[in-house]
Amino acid sequence: MSVLVIVSCGKSKIWDKFPNAGQTKAKNAYISGYFKWNRRYAEKFSDRWMILSAKYGFIEPDFIIPENYNVSFLHPSTNPISIAELRKQIKEKGLDRFDKIVVLGGSKYVDIVRKAFQGYDVEVVAPTLGLPLGKAMSLVKNAVLSSNSLH
Repeated sequence: MSVLVIVSCGKSKIWDKFPNAGQTKAKNAYISGYFKWNRRYAEKFSDRWMILSAKYGFIEPDFIIPENYNVSFLHPSTNPISIAELRKQIKEKGLDRFDKIVVLGGSKYVDIVRKAFQGYDVEVVAPTLGLPLGKAMSLVKNAVLSSNSLH
């Protein structure tokens, strides 16, 4: 069974700490502890992993983010990427070839991924859905440290 892990981006970015950081790979741009543990989980337990950015959509870990931005699915006024565009990216990037999609992120991100993959023959699971942030991070951290996947 092929597994794609999708990690939600985060509000905390490298430019918050280092304003002159310049262009940065997506995997290094998001700096919250929650993102870092989700990244470690994705690197350990998936065949491929992507980051879901409200601005750029499904992006590879090595995707270059040119500068700081503040776009959120929670705030439509920030003009986040559309479901239609995400569905287009799924085809273009071959994300529809996976058997299972594991989403690590908040409920809004899980909802967006489910809508984007609706109609595809994939199972979308969200092992931390509904948990408070601290509990979700703890669950992911324990999975990484014990080498026991959540899916």
